[in-house]
Amino acid sequence: MGETNKIEKRVIMDARAVELAVSDLAGRIRAASDEDQVCLIGIQTGGVYVAQRLHKAMEAVGFKDICFGRLDITLYRDDIFTALQQPVVRSTDIRFDLTGKNVILVDDVLYTGRTIRAALDALVDFGRPRRVRLAVLVDRGLREYPIQADFAGRTVNTDANETVQVELVEMGFERDRVVVYERQS
Repeated sequence: MGETNKIEKRVIMDARAVELAVSDLAGRIRAASDEDQVCLIGIQTGGVYVAQRLHKAMEAVGFKDICFGRLDITLYRDDIFTALQQPVVRSTDIRFDLTGKNVILVDDVLYTGRTIRAALDALVDFGRPRRVRLAVLVDRGLREYPIQADFAGRTVNTDANETVQVELVEMGFERDRVVVYERQS
């Protein structure tokens, strides 16, 4: 695929809205959780940054001893040899057995569901979780797989010619925000 230009269409979350969404996610996860052995698994790369923030917010609402991990799904993608010219494999860091754990799988943007499908495949290499729930900062719709978020910070309707990008300071951006871009060929 060639280089695609993007034109900023609209900002759907500023820094304050991102902060409030993460805090709200933590509160909703707390309200829906009566189990122990909760762990957060962030999907590389954007999901890891959201999961790190969510980890802090969950501690603030009373969670204790939350296991934390990072998951790379590159080799589990169904388009690895067709859509990715040079796949970048990042690190997976899950230093605990997932068997019996209540996993909160975290990503920045939920779109087609393909990333989450790959993540679910990858998770079974680390044990058999008791339950897996999905938390995302932004759910943009347009699914290709029947996958839904259990917890979403913001739901936004988009078109197929748009992209939703989470821009966080941890990623090297000047400020936190979530932007809808229009693809230009």
